Amino acid sequence: MNVSVVLFTSDLRLHDHPPLRAACDNHGGQVVPLFVRDRVVDAVGFAVPNRLAFLADCLRDLDTGLRERGGRLVVRSGDVVEQVCRVVAEADAGEVHMASDAGGYAHHREQRLRRALGALGCRFHVHDRVTTVVAPGGVTPSASDHFAVFTPYFRTWSGQPLRGVLDAPRAVRVPDGVASEPLPSREDLSGLSEGLAPGGETAGRKRLTAWLRTGIASYEERHDDLAGDATSRLSPHLHFGTLSPVEVVQRARRAGGPGAAAFERQLAWRDFHRQVLAARPDAARADYRTRHDHWRSPRESEADVAAWREGRTGYPVIDAAMRQMRHEGWMHNRARLLTASFLTKTLYVDWRVGARYFLDLLVDGDLANNQLNWQWVAGTGTDSRPNRVLNPVLQAKRYDPDGGYVRRWVPELADVVGPAVHEPWKLVGLDRVAADYPDPIVDLADGLARFREARERG
Repeated sequence: MNVSVVLFTSDLRLHDHPPLRAACDNHGGQVVPLFVRDRVVDAVGFAVPNRLAFLADCLRDLDTGLRERGGRLVVRSGDVVEQVCRVVAEADAGEVHMASDAGGYAHHREQRLRRALGALGCRFHVHDRVTTVVAPGGVTPSASDHFAVFTPYFRTWSGQPLRGVLDAPRAVRVPDGVASEPLPSREDLSGLSEGLAPGGETAGRKRLTAWLRTGIASYEERHDDLAGDATSRLSPHLHFGTLSPVEVVQRARRAGGPGAAAFERQLAWRDFHRQVLAARPDAARADYRTRHDHWRSPRESEADVAAWREGRTGYPVIDAAMRQMRHEGWMHNRARLLTASFLTKTLYVDWRVGARYFLDLLVDGDLANNQLNWQWVAGTGTDSRPNRVLNPVLQAKRYDPDGGYVRRWVPELADVVGPAVHEPWKLVGLDRVAADYPDPIVDLADGLARFREARERG
């Protein structure tokens, strides 16, 4: 009897899933849907409470969907190659299907699987365009193995034909005798962000449908509106693969209009970062383009970093953003830019410090997007203006003009009316501000001068 194993990684869905569809179409054979809790991924710090909780939701929802189709999810823990080989032996499987991914570890995992499965005589199929719209390396400039600038990448990316969107399988037949560990549950975890959103394909598809109906039309005008909260909030679902990026782009294009075009551009940034990371895996931890920075030492910057993490810098929009992340495990994209610029350029702290803290809390903490966005802001990445500095006061007045975002997340300033909330140190006679809210930890002009001097020294 034909048996196929489908190794789920960051593609935890049934709809538009090419590896699962290929396995189910294997001459009516049986399928083992497998997820391995990879001890290597856990060991490098990705097993943080918020992502573990969202992952637990995703796995439970995936198992429910499979059971509705006559199947079930098999969960194992340990070395991913060892566990896949064990399942292949237990099920007498003839082939394994999985989605490709970017990054050094994903490439190494794929190589190890290919060797081990080849030794067992088991066919190994790696499917592109499951977690991306265009595969890393699928488009390249004439003189390089990857695009280093987004705009020409986006032009090329936009002209690529999309593959067709696949329906979820109607039936999944799982062979008997393949054991599974119990499914994890978020109830077993502690240290979660209080406002953490639910995970799973069901929740993701519901959010996408609602967004396309009510949010995408105004996205171009409102996506930077901090108080308006007008972004899609689909990033966790794209990170865990409960939504197909190909299907999201297809449905956005059907919606049409300037909002859909602006939204599609943001999706292209995901693929851009993945093709950079695939070509330069070291960019996850080292400068993509070094500026020869001599970042402030941990001892010198310790108090400032602690204030930044706690949302106690004295700059309301920075503090609001950091508190939002701690409460929701998510942060508005414009706020991510502001907090990263403040840490790396105003405080002149190594971008890796901020990137690690974001990965500790963000449910959508994605190696390619997180690390390369941090590098873009720090000026060590792909930004063509590496020395730009975002002024948090001016940015707050532009993107939170009435102060609604700040008042939502910084209750000490709830009584301050209008844009004055962005400069509380200028207020006179407001006891609550004086008593509860800190003075700025750095003068913006001093921070700018320090950064420029450091970059000039190189």
